[in-house]
Amino acid sequence: MPIQRVFVAGAGLMGHGIGQVHAAIGKVVVLYEPDGARADAGRARIAANLDRAVAKGRIDQVARDAILERVTATSDIGLVRDADLVVEAVFEDLAIKTALWRELDERAPSAAIFASNTSSISIDALAAAVSPVRRERFVGMHFFSPVPVMPLVELIRGAATTDATEGAIRELTAELGKQLIVSADRPGFIVNRILMPLLAEAMHALEDGTGTAEDIDTGARVGLNHPMGPLELSDFIGLDVCLNVMKVLHEGFGQEHFRPPKVLEDLVAAGHLGQKTGRGFYTYPRG
Repeated sequence: MPIQRVFVAGAGLMGHGIGQVHAAIGKVVVLYEPDGARADAGRARIAANLDRAVAKGRIDQVARDAILERVTATSDIGLVRDADLVVEAVFEDLAIKTALWRELDERAPSAAIFASNTSSISIDALAAAVSPVRRERFVGMHFFSPVPVMPLVELIRGAATTDATEGAIRELTAELGKQLIVSADRPGFIVNRILMPLLAEAMHALEDGTGTAEDIDTGARVGLNHPMGPLELSDFIGLDVCLNVMKVLHEGFGQEHFRPPKVLEDLVAAGHLGQKTGRGFYTYPRG
């Protein structure tokens, strides 16, 4: 089944970017939030991204307007009835995601593919929220932030995911101009299973006084040739997101190196979540 109409549930950091890249390749996109103002804010972020692209000469005004015209912001979950693909991009919490999937399952067409942008939660655990007949079309489709820039998509198959579903996501990923990797349904999948222990170890080095945040990040940028240091990357991802992913990994594997560091738990408990709140390991704006 060709994918032409995409319903994105969640218009935040990841959701608006997912909506943008699909609209950019000609898909008709519905950007959903139960709060209409949040849906409108997500579409406005897409408009701002496109305006920057025009200013930099990457696209012209005609292309900008055409892309934005293909994006509808809504608080009406019923619009999922027209979707070929439903992408869920809400907070990394099993209860929140499964409650949403139950609602979507009641309203979406039977042929629609369901894809979760989860970065760590079991696809089988999420698919358990939908009807058994739907599970063969349920898959993980994990984008990376910022979605319009980052070239990778991580596909995660559940126990019931069919080859046809994987093939449809492979085709779509190629249309998006992104590279695909496939992970088994394991905690954290491939990328976060590798990344989170690195971030945690940088946090431990800060905790025990091995170095300052600036020196730890400079060590990674200059010494390891990483584009961002691990602490500034944690702030960029969101410390609440990092904490939740580390909890999933620790619960799933039971190994000590996956346990969230105390400094991370303390920052999240204090409401310091990184760039989005203006404070994390650093205070923003920096410089």
